[in-house]
Amino acid sequence: MSEIRTAMVGTPCQILAATKINKYEKQTGGSPIDVKIGLFCMENFSYSYLERYLKQQDIELYEVREFRIDKGKFIANLIDGRVFKIPIAETEPFTRKNCHICTDYTSDTSDISVGSVGSPNGYSTVIVRSKKGRQIIEDCIDKGYIAIDEITSEGLNLLERIANQKISKNTKNYKKREAIARPVLSKRKVTEEEFVRESCLCQFENLQNDVISVGSCVLCGACEYVCPIDSIQINHRKPVSKKECEPDCHACYFACPRTFVSEEIYPSDIDEKPLGNYLDIYCVKADSIIGQDGGVVSAILVYLLENDVVDAVSIVGEDKDAPWRPQSKLTSSVQDVITAAGTKYSTTPIGFKALNK
Repeated sequence: MSEIRTAMVGTPCQILAATKINKYEKQTGGSPIDVKIGLFCMENFSYSYLERYLKQQDIELYEVREFRIDKGKFIANLIDGRVFKIPIAETEPFTRKNCHICTDYTSDTSDISVGSVGSPNGYSTVIVRSKKGRQIIEDCIDKGYIAIDEITSEGLNLLERIANQKISKNTKNYKKREAIARPVLSKRKVTEEEFVRESCLCQFENLQNDVISVGSCVLCGACEYVCPIDSIQINHRKPVSKKECEPDCHACYFACPRTFVSEEIYPSDIDEKPLGNYLDIYCVKADSIIGQDGGVVSAILVYLLENDVVDAVSIVGEDKDAPWRPQSKLTSSVQDVITAAGTKYSTTPIGFKALNK
């Protein structure tokens, strides 16, 4: 594994995968991810279905200047000045159905969580979850990378309400799946001992049966990253394996965020806490960077690089051959971070595709 220290920005499932990979380093080989910045996420979108949907509205992806989610609306600002806007409830045709069993809205296993809900326009809500995350935010404030304000009671109530909506809706979804014998392993309450014992019996064939074939795979890229023989591949579709697994290799099963998750990672009462466990919550703005919701994530990444907290950070750009198809990249360049500022609303194995083992 590379000795380079990296910061990862990702959705709740991707952050959970990074957490499992490092916690079970003996089985997975670990990763250089040292700082985890999680994003608020209700659900993610399929690139191909989004492209098809927009074509039905006479919009090509290359015509889109910016995608945004704001005040319950999915918005596409077009290069010619037109604005396409629909309620979030109407994004179902291009929403990834595999997201509908996740009850984590605010990336509960991150060091720092960031999203717009709960804060005024131009600000982000930042949830500090670890001592490492608190030190980073305090340094960012002291050195002028960000400015903070208290979150209002109205903002906090809204954030908790949205998080509870996801918990309630997707709890019903995964219970429906369980009722027709489609296992949702990540929602089973298991101890650490049970998790290790069960995972040590499983290889990619079991991952295929337990997660991929039953519609639980979120294309996070963790299985592809940890495979010691580079057998697993994800190319905008479900993971496939090209070779026989090595004897006694359980790496992919340990790393996947949709296999069992022990109570040491997600406490048994986690769904009773809509925002998870945390230390602090702030409204935050970064005036130096233009990006969605105040450019806060980009400002934190710039701080991490300029102050040698990490050696590289994961960012998401666009595939040069496919407009708006997200493409992950690991960079040590502050300019790269600034250029990539903004959100790409489509699934990609954000941190893992770019990492070197």
